[in-house]
Amino acid sequence: MKLLLDTHLVLWAAIAPSRLSARAKAILDHDDNELVYSVASLWEIVIKRALKRTDFQVDPHGLRGGLLDNGYQELPVLAEHALATGALPPIHKDPFDRLLIAQAVVEGLTLLTADALLTRYDGPVQKI
Repeated sequence: MKLLLDTHLVLWAAIAPSRLSARAKAILDHDDNELVYSVASLWEIVIKRALKRTDFQVDPHGLRGGLLDNGYQELPVLAEHALATGALPPIHKDPFDRLLIAQAVVEGLTLLTADALLTRYDGPVQKI
């Protein structure tokens, strides 16, 4: 299965694996799963790091290198993804999360998240 990780799961998998549930670790470690992260997550990290958010204090360059070195696929942000956010109901206000939902829908990926609010969207979202 091809899985798109939300930003917090990307961070936890890379720098704080103890924050992942046993179920999340099993899913991320399963050999049949292809793990994908969005460029939007890197963008979110860069912005929130600059705002001094304590939960985003990671070197985004190093994070990207580590993800690629560990076999994660990088998903660029395309115009089609941005436009698809316009069709989403106003369940979640965070523009990064809305973009991740749109990317999952457009690309046929399952979005993995720790955010229960995101599971209210129709589509391929799984809370772990």
